[in-house]
Amino acid sequence: MVRIQRRKLLASCLCVTATVFLLVTLQVVVELGKFEGKKFKNSNLKDGHAQMEEEPIHLHPFLKRGGLTLNRKKTLAADSYPIMLWWSPLTGENGRLGQCGADTCFFTINRTYLHHHRTKAFLFYGTDLNIDSLPLPRKAHHDWALFHEESPKNNYKLFHQPVITLFNYTATFSRHSHLPLTTQYLEGTEVLKSLRYLVPLQSKNNLRKSLAPLVYVQSDCDPPSDRDSYVRELMTYIEVDSYGECLRNKALPQQLNGPASMDAGDFYRILAQYKFILAFENAVCDDYITEKFWRPLKLGVVPVYYGSPSIADWLPSNRSAILVSEFSHPRELASYIRQLDHDDRLYQAYIEWKLKGEILNQRLLTALRERKWGVQDIKQDNYIDAFECMVCTKVWDNIRLQEKGLPLKRWKADITHLSCPEPTAFAFSPLAPRRSSLREMWIPSFQQSKKEAQALRWLVDRNQNFSTQEFWALVFKD
Repeated sequence: MVRIQRRKLLASCLCVTATVFLLVTLQVVVELGKFEGKKFKNSNLKDGHAQMEEEPIHLHPFLKRGGLTLNRKKTLAADSYPIMLWWSPLTGENGRLGQCGADTCFFTINRTYLHHHRTKAFLFYGTDLNIDSLPLPRKAHHDWALFHEESPKNNYKLFHQPVITLFNYTATFSRHSHLPLTTQYLEGTEVLKSLRYLVPLQSKNNLRKSLAPLVYVQSDCDPPSDRDSYVRELMTYIEVDSYGECLRNKALPQQLNGPASMDAGDFYRILAQYKFILAFENAVCDDYITEKFWRPLKLGVVPVYYGSPSIADWLPSNRSAILVSEFSHPRELASYIRQLDHDDRLYQAYIEWKLKGEILNQRLLTALRERKWGVQDIKQDNYIDAFECMVCTKVWDNIRLQEKGLPLKRWKADITHLSCPEPTAFAFSPLAPRRSSLREMWIPSFQQSKKEAQALRWLVDRNQNFSTQEFWALVFKD
């Protein structure tokens, strides 16, 4: 009898435990359902986009916001949202939902979505744009978007009117682009104002006993800008310490050899000892401005700049850099630098803005304030995210117009979005030595790229797949 009562008691306990477990499990399921409901209140997309209540997550450049990765979820996502197909596999992601404000798009590098009915835009990375494979035939509702922050030497075809106008949207270094990347190498105003690496002028004067007034650090020799020819000529009129592979006459410490050291504190401290840095771009294009210009300004050194003809629009103050374009010959530039080197008052005028922490250029301040991305800032989207969201938002804008029966807005790039003049070579005297074939290659390369751009445009306008043989036959026709 006692055993029977114990068994009944044990059975009752088990029943109570099971009931509690089921109740807890049910509560967990309900809470999970509520959590999912927070992410997508309207899974039927009655108004065309998901309602997100959570704050967006920001990661390092090229690390994307978390998306749906299971095959089934990716299939459901692709069937419910506009598809943005990266034709250049820049992100390496097979499928991800990206949230852009109130709009949601499905981003992928999977080319099997080429003919999917919800594919709306193709995203290209300019350096990887390959004529061997393009998404043709191009349908009327297929937008093409170009991301290209690099020098023209990476793909000259893009810099001609027939090719750049193939794209609906652009993100380039030009201020005229739909998403300007002109300040892509500048973190913000604080690094310009910072005195962290500034070496006092009196200390620089003392260091002049062992250092040249000018420093040059380049390892990409003989680029389209022909900068090495200019610096070589300049060296005949004034002393220049050159640490890179190009025109090297001084060695860096062993631990600083290599591209990875270019942002190292020890490297910065070496450069900061100099009064002037030769900041020469590898190409001469409006608004193509790299770290070569911003780095000296961060360090409290005066940049001697050659590159973007529009650089004056981006100076922190009117007197913060010496522009090579204002001197007719390296000899004149050398004379001016020597004058500043010997006159502290004149030299100090070029760093006064930094000592006072005053950036007076409203264009620069506005560009930094209004850009929708950050540089080395995990609290902000990177420019790849911003590019994707720009395209996603514009696609959704047209979807909403179409739902209302209104005309769609057609976006189109023009030549100002990516334009560079033909390279020119410096020739300071009839006795100037002829340099490597690499230097002499850029002008013919640019001229041929015009023919390549025209051939590519003709084939794309035909709107059929084509072979490389057809392309090159057109390039070399006649």
